[in-house]
Amino acid sequence: MKKPTTLLKTGIIGSLIAALCCFTPVVVVLFGVVGLSSLVGYLDYVLLPALGVFICITIYAMARQLRG
Repeated sequence: MKKPTTLLKTGIIGSLIAALCCFTPVVVVLFGVVGLSSLVGYLDYVLLPALGVFICITIYAMARQLRG
């Protein structure tokens, strides 16, 4: 099993990236530039669950770190 600090870093970085992609048009603009704008409608099906998973990882790692 990974150390709580590694899990915490993974959770925080993943949450920030997923939140950045969810709440700003970064991925939409990137997909438009690359020519994959037809996939923009499906981004919510991937990004919102990913954000939830990374938030759960962060909470789990914080709980493990506090427990000792």
